Amino acid sequence: MTQDPLVETPLAENPLTQAWTAPFGLPPFDRIRPAHFPAALERAMEEREAEVAAIAGSAEPPSFANTVEALERSGRLLRRVGAVFSNLLGSRSDGEMEAVARDYAPKLARHASRVALDPGLFARVADLHARRASLGLDPDQMRLLERLHLLFVRAGAALSGPDKARMAEITARLASLQTLFGQNVLHDERQWQLVLDEADLDGLPDFAREAAAGAARERGLDGRRVVTLARSSIEAFLTFSTRRDLRRLAYEAWSARGAGEISSARGAGEISSAHDNRPLLREIAALRAEQAALLGYPSYAHFRLADSMAKTPDAVEGLLSRVWEPARARAGAERRAIEAAARADGMNGAVEPWDWRHYAEKVRRAEYDLDEAEVKPYLVLDDMVRAAFDVAGRLFGITFEEREGLPLYHPDVRAYEVKGADGRHVGLFLHDNFARPGKRSGAWMNSYRLQESFDGEVAPIVVNNNNFAKGAPTLLSFDDARTLFHEFGHALHGLLSRVRYPSQSGTSVRRDFVEFPSQVYEHWLEVPEILRRYARHYRTGEPMPDALLDRLLASRTFDQGFATVEYTASALLDLELHRHRDPGSLDPDGFEREVLARIGMPDAIRPRHRPAHFQHLFAGDGYAAGYYAYLWAEVLDADGFGAFEETGDAFDPGLAARLGEVYSAGDTRDPMDLYVAFRGRGPDIGMLLKKRGLVH
Repeated sequence: MTQDPLVETPLAENPLTQAWTAPFGLPPFDRIRPAHFPAALERAMEEREAEVAAIAGSAEPPSFANTVEALERSGRLLRRVGAVFSNLLGSRSDGEMEAVARDYAPKLARHASRVALDPGLFARVADLHARRASLGLDPDQMRLLERLHLLFVRAGAALSGPDKARMAEITARLASLQTLFGQNVLHDERQWQLVLDEADLDGLPDFAREAAAGAARERGLDGRRVVTLARSSIEAFLTFSTRRDLRRLAYEAWSARGAGEISSARGAGEISSAHDNRPLLREIAALRAEQAALLGYPSYAHFRLADSMAKTPDAVEGLLSRVWEPARARAGAERRAIEAAARADGMNGAVEPWDWRHYAEKVRRAEYDLDEAEVKPYLVLDDMVRAAFDVAGRLFGITFEEREGLPLYHPDVRAYEVKGADGRHVGLFLHDNFARPGKRSGAWMNSYRLQESFDGEVAPIVVNNNNFAKGAPTLLSFDDARTLFHEFGHALHGLLSRVRYPSQSGTSVRRDFVEFPSQVYEHWLEVPEILRRYARHYRTGEPMPDALLDRLLASRTFDQGFATVEYTASALLDLELHRHRDPGSLDPDGFEREVLARIGMPDAIRPRHRPAHFQHLFAGDGYAAGYYAYLWAEVLDADGFGAFEETGDAFDPGLAARLGEVYSAGDTRDPMDLYVAFRGRGPDIGMLLKKRGLVH
């Protein structure tokens, strides 16, 4: 992003508040600068507050049209500007954008509180809610009213005056803390790098060396090779490097993000305690507990889970416990095989977390005659994208046509027009696949515009972000390809949405259901006919040999003890932290050690996310007390794809049509009702354990 001085632009010249004339209603990315956001956000908040005041102060008796539908119409400018800001903050940030975020996160939170806590507005919604059975509402309208009323109550609208004021203070403070938490992690990821000399490349295959050279170019170090804290960079290095000392250095930097403790050796950027997230974490947890207490809940976990499919912390703990013990036992067997490989390699002493991936790869080669370096040349990014598109076409009858020459926010981004079987425009899909400085780590889906049909058809603009290491061409690991399919499943949830009201659009569903459409989509990557068609060698164009394909599919449950333990430990940490009796007194490191000791965490494995960089929980509240949702959704996805397996056809038309209804329904129906309508019954957890190889 350009480094223009952060000087306010007059609204008349501000591209965010002017009419957008780019094709497909795209934001004018080529004209937007950080300095445009403050005035645009102020204007958008003013507009929405005026709209809400008119609704709340209306002399007309409350009706669904003049209250609920009027609220759906309000805030359109704020949704538009806010979507651009939040998306660019994650994918193309810099110091100016971060400064705007620190300034406006609490302002936006206070604005949301003023709306949610407006007594006149809540009185109208509560009146309608009390009379809802007599209003003659359609099913989607009834659900919208019931969910809206619940949203107001959970925001504190039914509290007394002093408690309302305190709730608003907490909300604003949390917005500031969560923004800073995420920026601290991004700072560490941006600053740290491991510059490799020729002698440091031992064991790295060509694709890893090329990716390291590309990362160096991104950081202005042409001719060098660099390992960064992007997951794709770190994991490749930990898997293949034979330099145990450097594996340890890289792993400990990855593990210490957000804690102000990253080593600055070997050319790494200077990391200071000014970016230590642990004090922020403690305050965030304490404020959340206070929020929950104001609303009458014994803990924040009880509060969050009351509005979920799981309902209670005990139900979540029960699910995690059913998975934990078989996963730990499986990880123990995996460790014994890894220790044997390490001893054969001449390593004495205990296997450490920075050793696991390296020796697991050796075991995989021995057990399955399978080498990731042998697989990767067949998993070309562009081919895997085509595979994801083809699956969507065969399941849902949609096509993707690349549109070049559009004004996009970065040269890495590619745009595709999505069309239905009848040729009609469905939406626009943006694909942003590469890691770069200023882009947060991980992978995610978001929207620049939601689908709705309330006041006329509005087509969605959806974006997928990944953080693959750019190459020529870019080659993916099988896990990378699975991530691509996962995020594309989220994108389809937004693109296929067919709802009336924006509040119910696409992924606006309960947190422990939102992962089902994404996770079930991953299964089609492993359908043999898809791999045979799209897994082609980047040099020869030859398809993956059947023998290699068979070995790859046979290894699907390899190392699943490790993967399940590192994930489930993070989910248990989340649950325990958010039901702690006194989170303000927490020592995050000591708390982590105590919980891991209590559950019997294997010494050679660490949680997938440590508290100081656990952005799912603390850079926002989306997955707070809800990180278990991936596993909950995996119960659904394993069981759901089992329906296709039972038919013997991964593209069974009847099942595909019913699955399409899940993607299109948004939040117009209860999620379990949607699942049962698709599957014909409730989910069976046994399918999850079988999928992960945790039972025989």
